[in-house]
Amino acid sequence: MTTTVLIVDDQVLVRAGLAALVRAAPGLDVAGEAATGEEAVELAARHRPDVVLMDIRLPGISGIAALERILADAVEPKPKVVMLTVFDLDQYVYAALKAGASGFLLKDTPPERLLTAVELIADGELLFAPSVTRRLVETFAHRADPARRRTTGLDALTDRETHVLHLVGQGLTNEDVASRLVVTVATVKTHLNRVMSKLGLTSRAQAVVVAYESGLVTPGESP
Repeated sequence: MTTTVLIVDDQVLVRAGLAALVRAAPGLDVAGEAATGEEAVELAARHRPDVVLMDIRLPGISGIAALERILADAVEPKPKVVMLTVFDLDQYVYAALKAGASGFLLKDTPPERLLTAVELIADGELLFAPSVTRRLVETFAHRADPARRRTTGLDALTDRETHVLHLVGQGLTNEDVASRLVVTVATVKTHLNRVMSKLGLTSRAQAVVVAYESGLVTPGESP
């Protein structure tokens, strides 16, 4: 089964290089190429790619705005959107995770690692270790205006779902959470899926952000 990839970057050489790399990889194909956020939204709706590789900074509407529109307009299964960036602690990356990005890649990622990342994300995996997500969120979450922090939504969760969200927010993997709670990994996934459904989240990264912004997890808290 072929995984289709939409490539979005305003630099022609970068876009062409990524497209050539994807086309040469077994099991991958290019669904389209876009130079702006507006084009990305249009092509994503038209071709329904499995994965979108998109520069986080684009002319016109930003990569983050395009991400939000792509996910809002998409039918199930929604595409996995991976943001391309120069800095792993770029504040825009944090905003992208909040908006529903499934992960991010640095633009200097070696070709073989980029292709592996595309395959992993297409299968529903994360592109980075939970500890990296936690480090990124901790860097920016505590800077948010306390008055704007999320204060609603968590009351819809059961005690077990809240506990799972707390552990995920601390950077634990599903296997780690299962070990802590003495349950199966499948059970953890079920609880996490219910958390995401109740809170209207589209990615695990968003769940980590919510855990911090709600105060369920505090920066510096040990797992």
